[in-house]
Amino acid sequence: MKFIVSSAYMLKKLQLLGGVLNSNNTLPILDNFLFNINGNELYVTASDLETTITAKLNIESSDNGRVAVPAKLLLDTLKTFPEQPLTFIIEENNIVEISSDHGKYEIAYANAEDYPNEVELDDPSTTEIIGDVLATAINKTLFATGNDDLRPVMNGVLFQLNEIGATFVGTDAHKLVKYHRKDKVQEHSAEFIMPKKPLQLLRNFLTGEDSDVVISYNDSNAKFTFEDIELVCRLVDGKYPNYEAVIPKENPNILIVDRSLFLNSVKRVSIFSNKTTHQIRLKIAGSELQISAEDLDYSNSASERLTCDYQGDDLEIGFNSKFLVEMLNNLNSDQVQLRMSLPNRAGILTPVDGLEDGEEVTMLVMPVMLSR
Repeated sequence: MKFIVSSAYMLKKLQLLGGVLNSNNTLPILDNFLFNINGNELYVTASDLETTITAKLNIESSDNGRVAVPAKLLLDTLKTFPEQPLTFIIEENNIVEISSDHGKYEIAYANAEDYPNEVELDDPSTTEIIGDVLATAINKTLFATGNDDLRPVMNGVLFQLNEIGATFVGTDAHKLVKYHRKDKVQEHSAEFIMPKKPLQLLRNFLTGEDSDVVISYNDSNAKFTFEDIELVCRLVDGKYPNYEAVIPKENPNILIVDRSLFLNSVKRVSIFSNKTTHQIRLKIAGSELQISAEDLDYSNSASERLTCDYQGDDLEIGFNSKFLVEMLNNLNSDQVQLRMSLPNRAGILTPVDGLEDGEEVTMLVMPVMLSR
């Protein structure tokens, strides 16, 4: 078998696929890309058993066949080439010969029959969403997910697609983000939990993409199809917590402040906070917001004042500065609104501006008990 392909084109595709590969696979065959040559089309597959991605490449060939090629060795080789056509010749003696303008390179290949078969979805439901909308939803929620092996449902993002729109939720019990699109109404209701790794891959693929993504899913797997890419992954098994129940409905104390000033102030002050709790203190009275932190172990402290728009009772509340920084970094607005009730109740952070029509972002952050 023989085919010719552009080096830069192939590298770009394979680098995207390489994100699914693990450094220590239980099955040695998963260290390979599966090449499936079908005339002028080359289908390349990478898998870690949980997630499988296949990309279609356009090539010059008239052959058909399958072969498994070592992924790391091939990627390392492709990275060194300037843009040029490469000729791949698959020999009978388990060798792939690559010819470039500079020379010839031989890679031993594995038997394609040992590669796991792609998961077929039985009786799937289907919906569509624009690629960049999905990438934005992932970006807004993924950072809020957990890393607790004992609660796997909270390590993924909840997808809720129905007649009132598309909702995406991520939480680790300390912070929660709900991203909702009223303009992305779906005829058929769906609810499933996507694991973190395929979401990171989808975000890399889809940022800035205005083409539609077809999502097919059943109780155990989901498939995302767009342009020349197909991603199949196993869903997180379990029931997602009732996130609506933890979002406070009555938060009468409303703070509006410049996002950039607030973010930079929190970053500076948090340098002086306790390195275990990362606790900062917000003291709000009238139109003044005081942000302070102290580390009693080392006698370090810091305090800053910001002008704000505040309606409500004078309030003193503590937050983990890491969570606040993450949330403020993930908003694009000029101003943010922080709604609070009591020092032991969650605060609700939302953007005041910068949203598209039909777009809603709600961020919940749990307070920390202030040490007197």
